[in-house]
Amino acid sequence: MTPLDKALKRELQIGDTPYVLTIDPDGLKLVPKGKRKGLELKWTDLVSGDAALATALQASLKTR
Repeated sequence: MTPLDKALKRELQIGDTPYVLTIDPDGLKLVPKGKRKGLELKWTDLVSGDAALATALQASLKTR
């Protein structure tokens, strides 16, 4: 198995919108293409079951 020691970036299409998915040793980040801010999810949150809580918190902070 190859260790994840640096960031991997991939472009994907969700509906009509292009996004960039970055997977790195800390977690993953999904951002609309050409933007800097998006959704981030740490591996520790995913493994501990706090992923939904962390995502909801990020979403609530962006609407303010």
